[in-house]
Amino acid sequence: MITEKHYVNRSGWLRASILGSNDGILSTASIIIGVAAASDIREPIILAGVAGLVAGALSMAAGEYVSVSSQADLEASDLQREMRELEETPEDELLELAKIYEKRGLKKDLALKVAEELTAHNALEAHARDELGINEITQAKPLQAALASGAAFLFGGFLPLLVALFASVSLMIYLQYVFALLFLIVLGIVAAKAGGSNIIRAIIRITFWGTIAMGVTALIGSYFGANVG
Repeated sequence: MITEKHYVNRSGWLRASILGSNDGILSTASIIIGVAAASDIREPIILAGVAGLVAGALSMAAGEYVSVSSQADLEASDLQREMRELEETPEDELLELAKIYEKRGLKKDLALKVAEELTAHNALEAHARDELGINEITQAKPLQAALASGAAFLFGGFLPLLVALFASVSLMIYLQYVFALLFLIVLGIVAAKAGGSNIIRAIIRITFWGTIAMGVTALIGSYFGANVG
């Protein structure tokens, strides 16, 4: 017996974890680069990095929770509406389900038979899955997404902060950029392997946008540093 390997069941926590780690690395490294471009003292650089790390993790967790909760509320509302329709107009709902299967390629009689069988088994589950696109794998999980996103941001943001603690201040900008790119490349490889996608495409995507973000921040930091100095 051949066991097929699928990755869609990882979509919820994987998306939040990759997004959190990516933002943690990028945000913290960009903050440190921006401050390092305006200052040659380690203390304000570390302080800015720590502040950005804590604020970013809390913001990511809260934002993810609110966003996914909104999705969960929408799903719950659709399910409640579907339950009312199943109670009030069961025949119309049966035909609606049969039409869905017919559009997917089943003959009319077979589509109706399948709809009747699934309706008898669990009508709401059938409509949730085939009409609304809601199932256990893709269903919104706010707390899981918030915890994954916040923890991933802390992990990702700690890496450039570690570099800031030990790197030479005079080389801080360059070392932050190099190490941030290395962290992002590793993250891209891990994300691609966990999601079963193309590794090269993931690395190019994550390093391209990371370079832009850090480059813009360095320019802004240099501008303000020059004007303040």
